[in-house]
Amino acid sequence: MDKLRLRFKKTGRAVYISHLDLMQTMQRAFSRAGYELKYSEGFNPHPQISIALPLSVGTASLCELMDFKLRDEAELSPLPARLSAALPEGLEVTDCYEPTRKAALLKYLRVSGLFEYDVRDVEEMAQALRSFYSAGEIVIAKKTKRGMGETDIKASIREISFEAKDRAVELEAVISAQEPTLNPELLWDALRQLAPDIAPDFAKFTRLETYDENMEIFR
Repeated sequence: MDKLRLRFKKTGRAVYISHLDLMQTMQRAFSRAGYELKYSEGFNPHPQISIALPLSVGTASLCELMDFKLRDEAELSPLPARLSAALPEGLEVTDCYEPTRKAALLKYLRVSGLFEYDVRDVEEMAQALRSFYSAGEIVIAKKTKRGMGETDIKASIREISFEAKDRAVELEAVISAQEPTLNPELLWDALRQLAPDIAPDFAKFTRLETYDENMEIFR
C-alpha cells in the first residue's frame, strides 16, 4: 500500500507526551486497532511512520499530520475511529487519506496562544504587545546546532493579533512552519528577552491549521 496520512489532535493531558513517546504510542495503537505497519528493510528495520513538524512538549494541536505505510491493503474510512479508540485520552484521529503532496510543501501554521498575567492590566498588555510586534525587526538570541546565535523572528511572522480577555491576552498568528521554522514558544521568549515588562507570567499555544505557500489548507 502506498503512503497514507493521518490528521489528528493532541490536546489535554496528551500535550505532555514527548515526540518519542508519541511515536511509540501511535505504533502500539495501530497494533491494538488491528493494523500492521510496514517496516523498512535492512539490518535495523523500523516502522515506516513519521510526523511532520513534531510539537514541543506542552503545545496542543488540532491539525497534526502523520505519514505511514501499512503492510496490507485496508479500508480507510473506519481507520480514524478504530485508531482513536486505541489511543489514550487527548489523542484523536480525525481523518485518514492518501496524500497528494509531500510534507515539505507545508509552509505556514495558524496558531493561537494565551498570555496570562497575574496582576497587570490585560488591556494595557494587549496594546503594548501590538506595539512590540509591529516593530520592523525582532532580533533574539536563539540556540542553534552551532550554538547560540541571533535571529530576526519578525520575518517568520505573517500575521499576528492580540485581544484582551478576562485575565489573559489571546493571541492568533500565522507563522512560518519550515525554512525557516518558527516555534511559537519564541513569541514568548522574545518578550522575556527584549520586553520583560510585558512578558506574560505564563503562556500556552495551540496549532489550529496548516497551510501551503499560497495559504491554502495543507492536507
